[in-house]
Amino acid sequence: MRWLWIDSIIEYEPEKRLVAIKNISLSEDHLHDYIVGGQVVAPFTLLIEGMAQTAGILVGSVSKFKEKVILAKIASAMLERDVTAGDSVRFDATIDRLDKSGASTSGVIDRRVAGGDAWERVGTIELMFSHIDNNMAGETFPEDNFVFSDNFKMVLEQAGLASLAEEVKEEQCLG
Repeated sequence: MRWLWIDSIIEYEPEKRLVAIKNISLSEDHLHDYIVGGQVVAPFTLLIEGMAQTAGILVGSVSKFKEKVILAKIASAMLERDVTAGDSVRFDATIDRLDKSGASTSGVIDRRVAGGDAWERVGTIELMFSHIDNNMAGETFPEDNFVFSDNFKMVLEQAGLASLAEEVKEEQCLG
C-alpha cells in the first residue's frame, strides 16, 4: 500500500474479522474537490478503498503476509449515505471464503458523526481477493511483499498485532 486509508485497527479476530477506523479530516487535500450541499464529503471510491485495505489486511494476515494479496473484484458495493469531514468511519470486514487462490469477503461501513456516540450504516461491500503468486503462473513478482510501509507496520503494532508486524519486518529483511 502506497498510502493507508485507515487510521487504526480496533478489533481483530484471526482468520475471521477485522475492524478499522478512519477519521475524515479537512486537512486531507484530496477531499476538497468533493463538495455536496456545501459540505466536504469522502468519495465513495475512497470508502471502497478503506474497506479493501481492511479486508486485504485480514486476508493477508491468515498467511502472516507471506502471500501477495490484491483486490481482484468488487462483487457489490451499496453505499447509501455520505461521509463528511469530521465523521469517523468504521470498516468491519469478514472472511466468507478462503482458499489457496484467494478469498471473498463481506463488509459493513458505518459512520459516527462528529460529536455523536451512535454509529449509522453507510453501506455494505463484497470484495474478492487474489493470491497473485498462486494465480498468475509464469509472472514474476518482487520477492518482498510490496504492500508494506512503515505506516502499515505502525498500524499493526498499535493494534496489538506486534507479532504480525515483526513477521512483516523479518520477511522484508530476508527478501
